[in-house]
Amino acid sequence: MAIIQEPQIHSIFICSNAGSSMVEKQKIKVHIGGIEGDRYFLGLGAFSKSKPSKVRDISLITMMGIDTANHALNTRGLKEFKAGETRRNIVIDNILPEALDELIGKEFTLGGILLKGIELCTPCERPSKLANKKDFHKAYERFGGIRAQVITGGYLSIGDMLESYNLLSVS
Repeated sequence: MAIIQEPQIHSIFICSNAGSSMVEKQKIKVHIGGIEGDRYFLGLGAFSKSKPSKVRDISLITMMGIDTANHALNTRGLKEFKAGETRRNIVIDNILPEALDELIGKEFTLGGILLKGIELCTPCERPSKLANKKDFHKAYERFGGIRAQVITGGYLSIGDMLESYNLLSVS
């Protein structure tokens, strides 16, 4: 009998300046507008001044998406990307990448914080440049995660659950 595991936070990353290494955290404080201490909350992200401006409060990616993209890189003899090198804030375990993508336009809770899925996080070459590795944008094309807007603030910790209706979890 398969045990169904609920989607939950696997790891958390922030960085205070564009181009700085992502720092892994056990717990973060989230405000309307973003994550305390993160580059986009501080207005110091590489794309903070983009026109038109985009909501960059928090980014999420699935562990399964990371594993799948890294497997594709590995089979081509290329270096894998560590979770923090994806430049996403939150890595979610026990959820299919397409289930996370389905949260675009919907409100959901993560550790009791209300978020709204805004758009897909389209992979670019920045993670490749910063990690000195090849083909991030190609390998992560369908696995880049999403951007979400923070509706209510609070704290997030490793193990906090992601809750929404009709999520496709991994068993």
